[in-house]
Amino acid sequence: MNAMAALRQYQTVNTQSQIGDASPHRLIQMLMEGGLSRLAQAKGAMMHGQQAAKGELIGKAIGIIGGLRESLDQQNGGEIAANLDRLYEYMVARLVEANIGNDVALIDEVAGLLRNVKSGWDAISH
Repeated sequence: MNAMAALRQYQTVNTQSQIGDASPHRLIQMLMEGGLSRLAQAKGAMMHGQQAAKGELIGKAIGIIGGLRESLDQQNGGEIAANLDRLYEYMVARLVEANIGNDVALIDEVAGLLRNVKSGWDAISH
């Protein structure tokens, strides 16, 4: 097993361990962290002309944002849940545009929005 394969295996086991021990609040934080990480990686791939990697990473970020949307409690979340749902929908649309147009600024925009949501979520004591 080469070093990179070993590292990926460690990260998989470590992430699975963290998920098993995480509260629902922490799971949402982990999703947001994963989304920000994929966006940074997608930006790097885009800037280096790595089209396949860019598309895959943007797709993963879209999937994570979809997971955040699915986690919203529409029954009890009121206006906040509705606003977040619309914001997540907007983020996905912007990422699709970023992917099609190779637009780094759109990735930065979505990353900024996700960081803002995350900072609010992180401020909630749990």
